[in-house]
Amino acid sequence: MTLDDHAEDLASDLGVDKEEVKADLQNLVEYSVPVEEAKASLRRKYGETSSTGEPTGKEIAEIATSDSAVTVRARVLTVGKRSIRYQGDDLVIFEGEVADESGTISYTAWDDFDLSPGDSIEAVGAGVREWEGNPELNLGSETSVSFVDTVDVPYEVGGDTELAELAPGDRGVSLDVRVVEVETKTIDGRDGETEILSGVLADESGRLPFTDWDPHPEIETDSSVGIENAYVREFRGVPSVNVSEFSTVTPLDHEVESGEDVTTVSIREAVGSGGMFDVEIKGNLLAVRDGSGLIQRCPECGRVVQRGQCRAHGDVDAEDDLRIKAIVDDGTASVTAVLGTDLTSTVYGGDIDDAREAAREAMDQEVVADSIRESVVGKAFRVRGTLSIDDYGANLDATEFGPSEDDPVDRARTLLAGGVGEASDTAAVGQVGE
Repeated sequence: MTLDDHAEDLASDLGVDKEEVKADLQNLVEYSVPVEEAKASLRRKYGETSSTGEPTGKEIAEIATSDSAVTVRARVLTVGKRSIRYQGDDLVIFEGEVADESGTISYTAWDDFDLSPGDSIEAVGAGVREWEGNPELNLGSETSVSFVDTVDVPYEVGGDTELAELAPGDRGVSLDVRVVEVETKTIDGRDGETEILSGVLADESGRLPFTDWDPHPEIETDSSVGIENAYVREFRGVPSVNVSEFSTVTPLDHEVESGEDVTTVSIREAVGSGGMFDVEIKGNLLAVRDGSGLIQRCPECGRVVQRGQCRAHGDVDAEDDLRIKAIVDDGTASVTAVLGTDLTSTVYGGDIDDAREAAREAMDQEVVADSIRESVVGKAFRVRGTLSIDDYGANLDATEFGPSEDDPVDRARTLLAGGVGEASDTAAVGQVGE
C-alpha cells in the first residue's frame, strides 16, 4: 500500500479529513517511525475507541497481523542490537523474542528500553506488523514499557544455542563455534567499498556460513570463539550467521568440537527441507545440461554471457571458464549439481587452456561438454555441497564430487523400503524447472 492508501484507510476509519491525516502520517514516517506504528499513533491521537484500535491486552498466541496496537505482559528471552539504514537514516535498533505462557513473538524496539534477557515487562501500545509472514511487535515512541513481577514461561531465557537450531529471523543469538573457513572480501556496501569476513562456522551440531560485517580479529581459521549478539538471515536457502559491530567475539580457552562427517540424505529429503548447507547426496547422473563445459563469463559480475552479451553490462570482453550442470537422481527426486572450475577440470581431465584448445581444433565449443557427458552420464556419484531452491528448481553447488562407492543393490533396497510410489511422486516434483 502507498502512503496515500494508508491515509485514506485511516481517514475513513477515524472520520477525519484525509489530507490532515496524510500530513501527520507523512511527518511520522519521515522521522523513521514504521508506518504501522505511525498509524497506531494517529489512531490514539484522533481518539479512536478501544473497539477499533486502542491497545488491547492479549496473550501472545492471540496476536495477529491485523492488530494495530496491543498490550502484552511477557518475559524477554533475547536481546540483540544492530544498526540499520531506514529511509536514508542510520538507526540503532534492538530486537529479539519475548514470551508468555501461550507462545513467543519477535520484537523490534526502535527506542532503547534497557531490556535484558530475563526481564519481565508490560508493553502498552505495542504496534504489530507482519514480518516474514508472522506478527511482530514494534516498540517505539508511542509504546510504554514497564518492568513487572516475573512472568513464568516454558521457554529458555537467553540466546545460547547451536548451529543446527538456528533459523532465519533469529536475533540476539549466542554461539560457541570453531571457524572452519574465513576469507576477507571487499564489497560495495551502503557507504562505498568496505571489507567484510565470510566463511564457515562449525560445532558438534553442524556447519553454517557466516558474514562478519565489522571484521573481528578473533575470527581466524581454526580459532574457537564465543559469539554474542549475532542474528540470522537466509542466504541461498540456508540460515547464515551475521556478526555486526555490536556483536561480541571472545576467544575460548577450549577447542570447540565439530563433527567431521557430512550429513548424507536422500534428494527428496534435501529438496523438502527448502535448503541445506554442507549436505551430501548420492545418485545416478542422468544428463549434463546445456550451459556446461567451456563457457564465458562477464568480467564485471561473473554472469554467463551469450555471444559476448551480459544481461547486466551489455557488450563485454568475456572470460573463459569451465562448469558442469548435471542432473542427479537417486530414485526419490532429482537435483541439478553445479560444479565449478576446479571440480569440472578434474572431471574433464584438463584445464581451461586444454578446453579452449580442444574447442579450437574442433571448431565447436560443445566438444568439451560432449567429452564430459561421455565420461559421467549413467554412472553413480556422490555430491557434497549447499542445496538451494529457486524458481528454476533445486540446485546443489558442489564442493566435492566423486564416484559413489555404495552397493547399488543396497541402495535400491533402501529406496524400496522408503516407498516406491512416494519416491516417484517426489522425483517428478524435483524435476520441475529443470
